[in-house]
Amino acid sequence: MSVPDAWIWAKIRHVAGHVVECDGLQAPLGAMCEIETDDPDAPNVPAEVVAFSDQTLKLIPFSDTVGVSRESRIRLVNSRVGLPVGPHLLGRVIDPLGNPLDGKPLTHPRFVANFFGRNIPALNRQPVSTPLDVGVRAINGVLTLAKGQRVGLIAGSGVGKSTLLGMMTRHTTADVVVLALIGERGREAGEFLAESLGPEGLRKAVVILATSDCASVMRRQAAEVAHLVAEYFRDMGKDVLLLCDSLTRIAHAQREIGLATGEPPTNKGYPPSVFSDLPKLIERGGPGDGQGTITSVYTVLSEHEEGMDPIVEVARASLDGQIMLSRELADTGVYPAINLRGSISRLASKVLSAHEVKMATDFRRLWSLYESNRDLIMVGAYEQGTDPELDRAIAIRPMMLEFLRQGATESCSMEQATAAMAQIVARGQHGH
Repeated sequence: MSVPDAWIWAKIRHVAGHVVECDGLQAPLGAMCEIETDDPDAPNVPAEVVAFSDQTLKLIPFSDTVGVSRESRIRLVNSRVGLPVGPHLLGRVIDPLGNPLDGKPLTHPRFVANFFGRNIPALNRQPVSTPLDVGVRAINGVLTLAKGQRVGLIAGSGVGKSTLLGMMTRHTTADVVVLALIGERGREAGEFLAESLGPEGLRKAVVILATSDCASVMRRQAAEVAHLVAEYFRDMGKDVLLLCDSLTRIAHAQREIGLATGEPPTNKGYPPSVFSDLPKLIERGGPGDGQGTITSVYTVLSEHEEGMDPIVEVARASLDGQIMLSRELADTGVYPAINLRGSISRLASKVLSAHEVKMATDFRRLWSLYESNRDLIMVGAYEQGTDPELDRAIAIRPMMLEFLRQGATESCSMEQATAAMAQIVARGQHGH
């Protein structure tokens, strides 16, 4: 960008909380700037333009503003927000600014992709037609994902969400895995990379990390960068599995930014921009206009009953299905603790045969029948023989629970999952 020098420097006008205001700087929304500090040995503070009013720009820094004073100057660095992307990112852990976090040097290619991606018209996208093997028996068999599908992984804390993400990363047949860890505690992020992901999972993965102590713009940008990297590999013809943990913390980051820049709080304190930005972000996944696809899995944190959390409702409305994790199953030692009754894959019927769809439907029906009558069964109020269908559900319940159980290092292919499910459903039909 070529602009007069007078346009790329400005002095700070006001600082309040996480917002820095300046006058006279000619910069568009999303532009990257640097704030000088009084300490000549301290690095400048990067910041993003998030709002403006008249001649005043509002910026949110990417790091602490220690050393910033009234005399500090703000410099426009780049009005085009982008990131160098390429195959060199495979096996690496980076922050939302593209800096390596794994202690190794990172070579930058010439290609710089725009944070806001390439808009693909809806009618130009390829149709969904092929299943994606994620290596998890319950998902491959009963909740089959299609290449290009977007699903939510809805769970509370401590029910095995990170372990399930690690299993999918290690065992999927996707060409590339892009993993965004947003708002995690630093210790948990390190443990996830070392234990749940491991060297095997990292080999074909790109990890974007923004821990909970990062600024709100860093956490939001981590989501943008993850989609940017996934779009690059999709446009290269690759099948990409994008795992974003979590959509809730992306919404929290956008809420902080929105409220800091003067947006009014609405539902549960979220400003309107949250409910318009999340669907746009989700829509960046899916099949492309070529051979590549992005299959997106967004974790959504939920400890409330249905209808209580607006982010859960936005996710359900925008996604092609949901995988619910059950605390009750987790407490009984069933991992991954997938609650089949509350889970659904809306695109499974498009990528499975009629016979496979019927098997999955029968499995879910017998599971749900048992769940609906659990209390009667547990207190001994149900008399065997009253309902032959429920008798079958009770008979195969141990097999169903065993079907769900899967070790973190165990992989199960689509064919193996289908065969195991068929055996259980056949037992249920014949009452054995």
